[in-house]
Amino acid sequence: MVALPTHITSNYQNYSMMLNCTKIKDVLERYYLSPSYGIEFCIGFPGNLLVILGYIFCLPKWQSCNIYLFSLAVSDLIFLCTLPRLSYLYANGQSETSPYACVINRYVLHVNLYSSILFMVWLSMDRFLLIKHPTQNHCLLRPRSALIVTCLSWLAVNVEVAPMISLMVHDLQQGNWSQCKDFASLKGDVNTLGYSLGLTFTGYFLPLLGLCGFSYQIAHLLRAQEMAVQRKKSSYKRPLRVARSAAILFLVLYSPYHVLRNVRIATGQARAGLQLCTKMYIEGLYILTRPLAFLHSVINPVFYFLMGDKFRELLFAKLRKLVGKTEPRRESA
Repeated sequence: MVALPTHITSNYQNYSMMLNCTKIKDVLERYYLSPSYGIEFCIGFPGNLLVILGYIFCLPKWQSCNIYLFSLAVSDLIFLCTLPRLSYLYANGQSETSPYACVINRYVLHVNLYSSILFMVWLSMDRFLLIKHPTQNHCLLRPRSALIVTCLSWLAVNVEVAPMISLMVHDLQQGNWSQCKDFASLKGDVNTLGYSLGLTFTGYFLPLLGLCGFSYQIAHLLRAQEMAVQRKKSSYKRPLRVARSAAILFLVLYSPYHVLRNVRIATGQARAGLQLCTKMYIEGLYILTRPLAFLHSVINPVFYFLMGDKFRELLFAKLRKLVGKTEPRRESA
């Protein structure tokens, strides 16, 4: 048996390894992204829908915190509606063929990503002001003020994400309107890395500092009022748990996504000079962080039930009433 030259064997091994590493993206999309998005939709959609219906039909009087939580639930519900199509496309190894669906899907995704953490900041602020002003005489604790803050928040997030439309349209034009890429793979007239870093700073880092700041202020107030709090209900400590949980949640879920997204964009540039397999490994790590970041839409409904007993009692009372109406009908039938 004739042995092949060393350089031929080495080239064959390099070629074989290159073929294997290029399949990482397809494998992760089919066997990781597709089931992850499907599970997140199946769990998150009913939870957020239940909260929205509960707020509409069970809550007679809305407070400022209810407006922030309702906006958060609406944002999550709209985003979750985009996941079934993504899951289907990834499962079948297909790409989005409609440029309109491509732009809308990515736009909704990022608006939800940054509106969620922003609404949690306002919710933490609301709980801090409520502890500092128990009589609710602060102007920001009024429902009208919360509605104004909510509208301004929606406007600010849309302004932040708007440049992404230009990037997506330009990238779709280069691909003959047939290649729908994620944000980290876009190329256009806008400096993608600079825009991603700016979005990370304004949309994630600053709100995270706000969450941590309000968490610290709530803890400081509760320590200062410890004697008074002991004579009252233990529910006064609930806002601290909510603020801390929200800060930890977004720190754990969002940080890997934003770090890997910026690394993916930086290494995808020609001047980075990295080998193809190295780029594919980085992209694989970035893909792993995406369902993790979107997991907040599944976990957020927990915060609605942590905010107070009144909403839970009204919701469960309504459900018991509905169940009580259906049981006599079954017996009569």
